[in-house]
Amino acid sequence: MAAAATVLSSGCADGAPPSTPTPTTVSSSRQADIAQKGASVMPFDLERTTHRFTKTDTGGVQTVVADDPQDAAQITLIRQHLTEEAERFRRGDFTDPGRIHGNEMPGLDALRAHGGRITIDYTTTPDGARVTYTTGDTKLRGALHHWFDAQVSDHGQHATS
Repeated sequence: MAAAATVLSSGCADGAPPSTPTPTTVSSSRQADIAQKGASVMPFDLERTTHRFTKTDTGGVQTVVADDPQDAAQITLIRQHLTEEAERFRRGDFTDPGRIHGNEMPGLDALRAHGGRITIDYTTTPDGARVTYTTGDTKLRGALHHWFDAQVSDHGQHATS
């Protein structure tokens, strides 16, 4: 997820956006490092799957799909992983994204402290699964958006927005 190494500024905590690297500013060596760390956390193959991070007015939607919709093994692994991550995220446990992207990942501190103010729903899709994040708290929505931006940036070719 599952997936951003700018220090989360106190500005983000009060709603101001931090400077988040764009895909063009993140080095290919960082993206290779993220892919290597991701392989130790995410059981599915990054080369055979795609992460999508879609921001919404109420939060966002994280979708992971198998590039081949007939790849039952990858679909099963995606679903298992996102089921577990959604459960952890509901409890404020964002350890896995921290292990992959670093604990200073934009938005991560606010997400860890959400205290139930984000509704996190898991749903299967025909080719994988999705996690939907919903909140009425504008600061948390901003943290989610920064977190999504960092994931897209860090995952490079393996993620889209």
